[in-house]
Amino acid sequence: MDEIVEAVKNADKITVFTGAGTSVESGIAPFRGEDGLWDDFDPQKVASASAFADGPERCWKLFKLQIEESFDAEPHEGHYSLVELEDHGLKSIITQNIDGLHQRAGSKNVLEIHGSLNKLICPSCQKKYDTRDFLDEIKDDRIPTCKCDSFLRPNVVLFGEKLPRNLLDRSWHEVRSCDLLFTLGTSAVVQPAASLPSAAKKAGAEVVEINLEKTPLTDKISDYFLKGKVGEELPKLTACL
Repeated sequence: MDEIVEAVKNADKITVFTGAGTSVESGIAPFRGEDGLWDDFDPQKVASASAFADGPERCWKLFKLQIEESFDAEPHEGHYSLVELEDHGLKSIITQNIDGLHQRAGSKNVLEIHGSLNKLICPSCQKKYDTRDFLDEIKDDRIPTCKCDSFLRPNVVLFGEKLPRNLLDRSWHEVRSCDLLFTLGTSAVVQPAASLPSAAKKAGAEVVEINLEKTPLTDKISDYFLKGKVGEELPKLTACL
């Protein structure tokens, strides 16, 4: 921890990369692993672009669960510690999470590369809406519809779709221009996002990893590894700054 504190103090630009483990600590189910959503749902049947086109009703069973869970969740101390880190060189957060908890905690520059459940989008006309405006309909098992009468879906990246090019390009820029990268609660196995830490490393950045278990990053990429919860280890760090 002392070495990480010094690394933060010496850094001019810090970037953070977060994954599902960060949200799990707020009570949000992961997609993979223990108690993951894919234990109960076939992603190709309920979370792909083609599945939504063929049967939006089936997909909305998953979407409803995710939306209600995310809106009920609260940021934990790790989220708030990242806000504190903005006073110590944190410039951006790149997240694979779709729950909006970073923004609710107060983080300013968040790149949601997998999209967000806070917005709904029309596949036909691309008009976007605030999900909160449709919560009553969603809770009543009614599928939200666009003004053009098409069914809406969450503005997230589904299977069969590519990550938004502009956000991915910005993410590459952020990791390649930082001198310290935090990877928090991510197994770093889902591409192309999983390559972001190695890109930072190749560009000369040091990498700090906080996770419950070792990952493919731990022995090859990470300079520092803290085994534990993000919501417990990050507050310890910010308390030392």
